[in-house]
Amino acid sequence: MPFIVTVAIWFVATGLIAWADNRERATFSTSLAVGSMAGIAGLVLILLASLTAEVWAVYLAFVGALMVWGWHELSFLTGAAAGPRRRPCDPGLTGLARFRQGAATVMHHEVALAVTALLLISLSWNVPNQIGATVFVLMFAMRLISKINLFVGVPNTTSEMLPEQLAYLKTYFGRNRMTVLLVASIAAIACATAWFASLALAAPTGSAEMVGASLLTTLTLLGVLEHLFLALPFRDGMLWGWAMPTRSGQQRNDNA
Repeated sequence: MPFIVTVAIWFVATGLIAWADNRERATFSTSLAVGSMAGIAGLVLILLASLTAEVWAVYLAFVGALMVWGWHELSFLTGAAAGPRRRPCDPGLTGLARFRQGAATVMHHEVALAVTALLLISLSWNVPNQIGATVFVLMFAMRLISKINLFVGVPNTTSEMLPEQLAYLKTYFGRNRMTVLLVASIAAIACATAWFASLALAAPTGSAEMVGASLLTTLTLLGVLEHLFLALPFRDGMLWGWAMPTRSGQQRNDNA
């Protein structure tokens, strides 16, 4: 059940966010309003669920954390909270200068994620159920690793899921290549997956501990999969093409 719940929410939530940030810009204010209400509701769910370590509370905290995460993702992909720099990378930049420009494109988003992570950690300190904070921090860490890998360079820089308003970010991607960093990233997340799996197997069957560790195992396993997508010739549109109606329509018009 934890595996099914995690994969289902991951697939549907990613599609919904892709659908919202690929619509006309006039709809972004409504999407952000709905996303903000969902994010606040998610925070409330985490706080309520943190008071007990029952199985239902573990699931509730997990869903709440994903709602808060989805709020941040929507704000970033619509361009509402990205960074102070919103234009392509200057030609010929390398090293620290290129990193500074790249960091400036996502600075506001990363700071917002870090502040939220610290808030959830502080609110979840010494409570019976810490799954909500753990899930958010784990997703933050995996997303930060993927962004660094894209900046350094990966074999597969498919960007079908990147909305038009953030198209300038493509200029900050490194050249297509396999790096030690990507291999180490996949290995590290795989090790985390194995560790969470060992916790799930060691916990009593059907317990809150088993459910929580199983949810984290599946989440990190999806993290391994997403990083493997950076190394293999896989198109995001194969899974979420249905969620990008505006872009699909534009491509049909261009081809015509």
